[in-house]
Amino acid sequence: MSREPDQQPYAASAAAASAPPPIPPRTTGTGDRTGFAIFLMCAVSFIFALQDAFSRVLGSAYPPELIVMLRYWVFAAFVIALTARQPGGIRRALRTRRPVTQIARGVLLAAEVLVMIEAFVRLGLIETHAVFAVYPLMIAALSGPILGEKVGWRRWTAIGIGFAGILFILQPGGGVMTPAALLPALAALLFAIYGLLTRHVSRDDPASVSFFWTGTAGAVAITLVGIWEWQLLAPGDWIWLGCLCVCGMTSHYLMIRAYELAEASALQPFAYTQLVWVSLIGVTLFGEVLRSNVVIGGAIVVGAGLFTLYRQRQSAARST
Repeated sequence: MSREPDQQPYAASAAAASAPPPIPPRTTGTGDRTGFAIFLMCAVSFIFALQDAFSRVLGSAYPPELIVMLRYWVFAAFVIALTARQPGGIRRALRTRRPVTQIARGVLLAAEVLVMIEAFVRLGLIETHAVFAVYPLMIAALSGPILGEKVGWRRWTAIGIGFAGILFILQPGGGVMTPAALLPALAALLFAIYGLLTRHVSRDDPASVSFFWTGTAGAVAITLVGIWEWQLLAPGDWIWLGCLCVCGMTSHYLMIRAYELAEASALQPFAYTQLVWVSLIGVTLFGEVLRSNVVIGGAIVVGAGLFTLYRQRQSAARST
């Protein structure tokens, strides 16, 4: 799952330069623009769920390092083509004030995708995403020590409740938790640190520069690992890989458009609809079981995440 948290500010320039034809807003009113943006975000969540399903199919048959490498090659080509059509082109995107942090971001995201695919194969889509949904709470918890942001007692309470939901999902005292069950928690931690570093570099670099480094640095990093697992895919599996890459580019493009039309705070709650799509796909296509502790624990985590988002919006409104 190659998502781009906190890359939204580059939406206006990136969407205009992207290869697909622009999607015109259906209406001119602010409310209607927000409604269309919400529709796009729900569509993005559905495509992300399909993307994860393709990743699980391919990850079950091939080394995950190989699948992530091939996927990143296409993603990097997409990023380079998009960047080349922007003002200043690739030369402008290379001029970053924080090259080490930008490279670290790219490596972290590639590692997160790799861990997620391994989790899909070992745990299934449903349980992986139920645990991974804790990453917004990790961002809130780590924003203080990493970025120096203030986190009030209400948000700390929500963070604690959210982590209690994770324990309810994993049931560490019930004899069912295995080391593999910690994979989505590790992926969430990597994704949270990636998001915080993205917020950090945004103070000095425009988001289009960060987007370029995300794709290129990640592609180089995963190639150093995945090239040792090189093998040709079966003819039929190239179709699955093509679907995976098309989903990746389409989801990023639609997400760019969504954040161009509405504020991130208005759209983020609808990103949780991916849990619904993942559950449907997991049950119907992969025969996964929707266990009651996963449903209840997932609801606790999502509820805590939504409350944290609400408190962040209130804090931002007061500071404004």
